[in-house]
Order: sequence, then structure tokens, then C-alpha cells
Amino acid sequence: MPALKSGAIDASEWIGPWLDTALGLHKAVGYYYYPGFHEPGLGVAVGINKGVWDSLDAGDRLVIEAVAACEYMRSLAEFNANNAMSLRKLRDEGTVKILKFDDSLLKAFLAISKDVVAEIGSGDDLSRKIYASYQQFRASIMDWSDIAERAFLNARRLA
Repeated sequence: MPALKSGAIDASEWIGPWLDTALGLHKAVGYYYYPGFHEPGLGVAVGINKGVWDSLDAGDRLVIEAVAACEYMRSLAEFNANNAMSLRKLRDEGTVKILKFDDSLLKAFLAISKDVVAEIGSGDDLSRKIYASYQQFRASIMDWSDIAERAFLNARRLA
């Protein structure tokens, strides 16, 4: 925040309206651009020492996996609900301009990110294996998202 307020940096990409406003980012800048580069999901992980994990019986491991999955879903629901309310508040206050990044800029970001990911994915055998799996999954999930998520969201806007 001090660097943003002083002008030492021009912008910040954080999490979403809920936590952005909790930090006061909307008071330091006059613009709120979307989409975020890590949206619409979040990445959450639980780290457990392998020796400890291996010492647990199968039932205990299932309980931990179930609790972690439930916490992920609860957190996602909490963020979605609070981000929606915080975005409405930002719009209603009108002190921050909410703008979509220009498509040409988003296309440039995509091209650059593809290059970076491809470079990282061309390293050792494990990196190549992960990159190939990522590329295959990305293609299939984008196709599915177009007819499920995107089509559903577009249909909701028809009303």
C-alpha cells in the first residue's frame, strides 16, 4: 500500500474486490481492471509431511481429504459471495472506474504467457510431461467451459 500510495508502483493485482477493499486498494487507485489473471478460481493446497501421511490409516487420510475438499468449496463460496457484494459497493460508491482490459492487451498477455509456459515446459523430462498434460487438459477444459460455463453465464444475461 505505501508503494502504491506514493506512486512508486502504478498498479497492483491482488485477489478480488472483497480483499482488495479490505486492504484499501480502492482508496489508493482510481481504476479497477478486469479480468484478473488468476481468475475465476483459486489454488489452495494442504501440505502434510509424507512420513506423517504414510503413518495414517486409509480412513484418516480420507477424512483429511474430505475436510480439505469441503474447506476449498466453502472458501470459494465465501469469496464469490463477498466479491459480489464488494463489487456492488465499489460500483455504488462510484469513486473507482471499473474497466475491462482491452482485448488486444489480453491477447498480448496470452501470447507472452504461452511462450513463458512453453519455455518452462520444455526443460527436463518431468517438465515436458507436465506441460504435455497441461496442454491436453487445457484444450479439453476450454472446450467444455465454452458449452457449459460460458454458455450458461451468457444465457443468464438474456433476461
